[in-house]
Amino acid sequence: MLMTQKLLGPSSKKNGYKKATSCTEADVILLVTCSIREKAEQTIWKRLKQLAALKSNRAKSQVPLKIGILGCMAERLKEEILEKEKLVDVLAGPDSYRDLPRLLTVAETGQKAVNVLLSLDETYADVMPVHVNSKTKTAFISIMRGCNNMCSYCIVPFTRGRERSRPISSISQEVRILSDQGVKEVTLLGQNVNSYCDTSEIQFHTREPTHLSRGFSTIYKNKHGGLRFACLLDQVSRIDPEMRIRFTSPHPKDFPDEVLQLIQERGNICKQIHLPAQSGSTAILEAMRRGYTRESYLELVERIREIIPGVSLSSDFIAGFCGETEDDHLQTIALLRQVRYNVGYLFAYSMRKKTHAYHRLADSVPAVVKQRRLEELIAVFREEATKLNTELIGTDQIVLVEGASKRSKVELCGRNDGNIKVIFPNLVIPCDWSSDMLVSIKPGDYISVQITSANSQSLKGIPICLTTLSKSTKVTELKTASNGQ
Repeated sequence: MLMTQKLLGPSSKKNGYKKATSCTEADVILLVTCSIREKAEQTIWKRLKQLAALKSNRAKSQVPLKIGILGCMAERLKEEILEKEKLVDVLAGPDSYRDLPRLLTVAETGQKAVNVLLSLDETYADVMPVHVNSKTKTAFISIMRGCNNMCSYCIVPFTRGRERSRPISSISQEVRILSDQGVKEVTLLGQNVNSYCDTSEIQFHTREPTHLSRGFSTIYKNKHGGLRFACLLDQVSRIDPEMRIRFTSPHPKDFPDEVLQLIQERGNICKQIHLPAQSGSTAILEAMRRGYTRESYLELVERIREIIPGVSLSSDFIAGFCGETEDDHLQTIALLRQVRYNVGYLFAYSMRKKTHAYHRLADSVPAVVKQRRLEELIAVFREEATKLNTELIGTDQIVLVEGASKRSKVELCGRNDGNIKVIFPNLVIPCDWSSDMLVSIKPGDYISVQITSANSQSLKGIPICLTTLSKSTKVTELKTASNGQ
């Protein structure tokens, strides 16, 4: 949804719109939606009820308020929205944002304006998103849209369409623009980000197939040709050595050795990998149509840690999927303990219409059992994450400063290379490892922080000095060489 907001900025300005400071001041209110989980849709229905009162109480002297729903929910529930919510004037699916000016013009005549068609080639490659929050010095870049995986629980292929990738040239241009604006960290976004494949130019069309992780498969025909994710990572990480590069959300099948080796070799590509497992049971993974077994997933984890020592891993898990038994659940708990993740995203399963599971499987696990299993997964994750983070006490972590801590006015926060939140006091610190000159810490600074305490969610420490990615990489290499002697 963040990328949708960034895409709307240039388009709306070009057509004479400007951002309002409040809903009461606005002439047009656009709700950006997501359909991946039921809770997100429930939030939108509640918000529409609030806006109904705003619309009905609007002064007659004002321009009539127009309300639009954008994104996946507009595509998935178009009939229900138009029938149930008479106050909605505009519906625009995820591939229809270029059409918004026309849709708003139609709505001004009193008609309902709808475009929820999915595209086979829309990537918004020529729309350079605005950098929404310059204070944080971080930004997000959408590199592809849609998904081909067709996991049985997932609605994304039906609401966002098939995979299509932006040209590398377009992505590189955006990274350069953000670098010139002082951005220090870029996250590459895609529903299956490491399945990226640029076939925009004829010379990229070859017969070479996509290299998958060992022991993994797809239900769709293997891709041939194009510039792959490793090439994209290589090119964007060379643009600014002082800009961190992250990416999300990947699929475990798309981690060939060349991607892992590049992450290890390049100092500004974060040593942090999101590796969605979803379940620790091979039977449930098969029902989910994930394309791997428990054993092949664990082999990939071992391979990743072999190539990238000290890598930070995060994952997604679904509790109570169709047909999940108590033994399946216990296998997932065992996987959590065996792998040990730094960050986890855990949810109870909610059936989504249009999906393979909706048509072919039974939502057989009672809600109370789903909730109990979810709570057990969360407890085990937190226990193991606390152990992992505690191992970092006494180490120096390179932190990109984000700003003030939400819980304390005298503390700042940022994230380390592994994407773990680090909290530290707002002090003046040396401007270098060997300098006596003291400076204030500000957002966008890289600083060295010595970790003093930890829990499952964050680290706490003392800021030591300002640094750079290049300097910290050299220090790490020197320490590694010294330990090897």
